[in-house]
Amino acid sequence: MPFLFRDTLTGETRELATLEPGVVRMYNCGPTVYSTPQIGNFRAWMFADVLRRALELGGHEVRQIMNITDVGHLTLDDTESGEDKLEAASRREGVTAWDIAARYTEEFFESARRLNILPAHEYPRATQHVPEMIAMIRGLIDRGHAYVTPAGNVYYDVATFPAYGRLSGNTVEELEAGARVAVVPEKRHPADFALWKRDEQHQMQWDSPWGRGYPGWHVECSAMARKYLGDEIDIHTGGEDNIFPHHECEIAQSEGLTGKPFARLWLHNRHLLVDGRKMSKSSGTMYTVDDIEARGHSLRALRYMLLATHYRQPMNFTWPALDAAAGAVRSLDTSVRGITAADGVADDPSLAALSAGAETRFLAALEDDLNVSAALAVVHELRAAVNRAQTVSRGDAARLRGTWERLDSVLGLDLLAHAASTPEARPDDAEIQGLVDARTAAREDRDWARADAIRDELAARGIRLEDGPDGVRWTRD
Repeated sequence: MPFLFRDTLTGETRELATLEPGVVRMYNCGPTVYSTPQIGNFRAWMFADVLRRALELGGHEVRQIMNITDVGHLTLDDTESGEDKLEAASRREGVTAWDIAARYTEEFFESARRLNILPAHEYPRATQHVPEMIAMIRGLIDRGHAYVTPAGNVYYDVATFPAYGRLSGNTVEELEAGARVAVVPEKRHPADFALWKRDEQHQMQWDSPWGRGYPGWHVECSAMARKYLGDEIDIHTGGEDNIFPHHECEIAQSEGLTGKPFARLWLHNRHLLVDGRKMSKSSGTMYTVDDIEARGHSLRALRYMLLATHYRQPMNFTWPALDAAAGAVRSLDTSVRGITAADGVADDPSLAALSAGAETRFLAALEDDLNVSAALAVVHELRAAVNRAQTVSRGDAARLRGTWERLDSVLGLDLLAHAASTPEARPDDAEIQGLVDARTAAREDRDWARADAIRDELAARGIRLEDGPDGVRWTRD
């Protein structure tokens, strides 16, 4: 089956039809490296990671490019005002903008590694691709899409690109009437956006035909996507906040220069909320991966939580929800670890059929606009079925390991590696099992006080219980 996606540009569900058969050219908007990345940022990058993994499971070769924005992103870029975010961080922290970029780029890479996000094939940095941006700006000027002001600033003339606003639904007239753009006298139209800015106070400056300055944020992605993926790409992703102005401007620049459609599919994930509200410093909810671990949570649980909600739905982060995600990961670990204890019994035909069917339905869910929620339902159906099996043959265990490996190639939870590194037994396992059995007996006798007391004792020892139709399973924290 082909992959189907809801395209932001057209609003339609469309089949992925790549320029080159079997190859997906994908560009993902990456971090602006002026501060420690928050878990809300990682929702977008987790979406891109799972998308790539799903496409590869489906047999595609993916060429993934994710940019590093280390210059030019203004604090109020949607209104073409404010200062460069790295300049603001430089002033705040008392180091150079170059130091800011280096520090937070490394923080991004380290956090992504800890969340098991696959490295993109290239991470082009804006500061290393200024010549490509200057060439693109010159091309836009030559084609009548951009103009140079007496002050040496260069702006894109949105009036020359009638399709401007098609992605976001913001027409030029509405933008002017709604005052969402600052009134800058040197602009021909308030919605025109900067391609090159002159600023003698800016720390990061380069020579250009229009004087020393630095590029606008939007032209950076257009130039880098073109260098690494060509004039046309298959998929462009980002958070919903990138739709306007950033991606709207990318389309105008790229298509204005080449005359070709820039991206065949535009995919955007919704925001991550915390307790139903927007993340904010004032409320103390700008959580980082370090904050998650400081609370005693595994980043595997955070990864599971970030991927579990459909990308086109808002995600609400709560600590109880993270607890539930941790429980789901533990239950998967228990099931996968269980197949390593294979017995010498005969193969069970039903397990072989179950394993193959799970893989088919898992991929089918992903092909349906990356429906990870439905894919996870398949995963947990398989887990429950395996748990119900009294014994697993060596042949069935091998098949199940292959199935878990393929499912986990998308989930990215390292289930098999984690199972292999977890000791099969500990000296107190028999004692723990005895307490679990005693609790079960107390529940059967309706001695709820005794059952609750045993449960509390087990919890104090780091033992989590999972009651199911086939009995009680326990795992350690």
